Amino acid sequence: MWAEWTIATKFLREGRTQSVLILVGIGVGVAVLVFLSALITGLQQNIIDRTLGTQPHIKIQPPQERNLIVPPPPGTTQLVLETQRAQRLRSINNWQQVRDVLDTLPQLTAVSPVVSGPAFVRRGEALLPVALLGIDPERYRRIIAVQDELVAGAFRIGAGDAVIGRQLAADLGVRVGDKVRVDGGQGRESVVNVAGIFELGVRELDARYLYLDMKQVQSLLELPGAATGIDVKVRDIFAAQDVAARLARLTGLRAESWIETNAQLMNALRSQSLSTQMIGLFVALSVALGIASVLSVSVVQRTRDIGILRAMGTTRQQMLRVFLIQGAVFGLVGSLVGGAAGYGLVTAFNVLGPKLFPIPMSPWLLVLAAALATVTGVLSAAVPARRAAALDPAEAIRHV
Repeated sequence: MWAEWTIATKFLREGRTQSVLILVGIGVGVAVLVFLSALITGLQQNIIDRTLGTQPHIKIQPPQERNLIVPPPPGTTQLVLETQRAQRLRSINNWQQVRDVLDTLPQLTAVSPVVSGPAFVRRGEALLPVALLGIDPERYRRIIAVQDELVAGAFRIGAGDAVIGRQLAADLGVRVGDKVRVDGGQGRESVVNVAGIFELGVRELDARYLYLDMKQVQSLLELPGAATGIDVKVRDIFAAQDVAARLARLTGLRAESWIETNAQLMNALRSQSLSTQMIGLFVALSVALGIASVLSVSVVQRTRDIGILRAMGTTRQQMLRVFLIQGAVFGLVGSLVGGAAGYGLVTAFNVLGPKLFPIPMSPWLLVLAAALATVTGVLSAAVPARRAAALDPAEAIRHV
């Protein structure tokens, strides 16, 4: 391969202007591919972090109630009277056993039982509806990192302490250390101390969520020893739908994944991934056309040189490899230049940009971009290389 490499690099040096232009074109294409791929990846990660930072990956809940009516005997008419009844909170039967089983599954990283329901919170003349969440703090903090979103106080649950959202605290006019009265209905009330105030960044949650100890919420909602749901966190967030289906079969309960509850978000993420793939396709196509055109011109310009080399004993395979090497050099060097430029753009965005979200820069992205450009360069050089190898030495030498 040394002879082929020497001839290939000599051809590249002789056509220095063409070589520089095609390298610049490849570099620009690869830089755009690297920057936009990193940008879209960072955007997707930011959206997922914001979405899953306020909800579990999977929510396990009791099965839905259904009306089961025994069919009448043949030939008889049955009248059914339907009555409306108030919605009631339901608990998961044997939720402790279900929790222990889920703890053993390798696909899950965190499991936390929750008892939740509606209530009212009162402070002076202010009376607001809230969503009570009774949690096990040690377990729940691995599902949603409320402790990292505190703007005041501490994440202290239990012994009459509560943690509430920032908007709810503002609406009630309370600060850390103040007391509020929680009313669960039918005379079930409790006075709690505001130990911490959080801000999850979702107005609805910040205006309604009130975290308490499980036992206290069970008492307020008249659900002794109950859990209305089990929140779950999985290792692979994009496999949450499949894991939820398996958990539903395993437990006989309803298992709803974040993918199911955020269908529009998933469509947006798929569209962004598709756009990245389309960008990569068009960059590869432009690189291929550029290299193929330059090498085709090179074959025409060096027809006499190719004939002399063939007459001196250079085989068709060697001549084929000469132009394939040129295509590989174009792709590799251009991708390295473009990768460095793309990395510089990402760094500039992170340092000098609006800082809306950080753009991660994986070294594998540079490796994949270099591999794509190199393979594209070799493939695009195949047609000019075959043409050069097929030249007849006698005819090529007579070429002027």
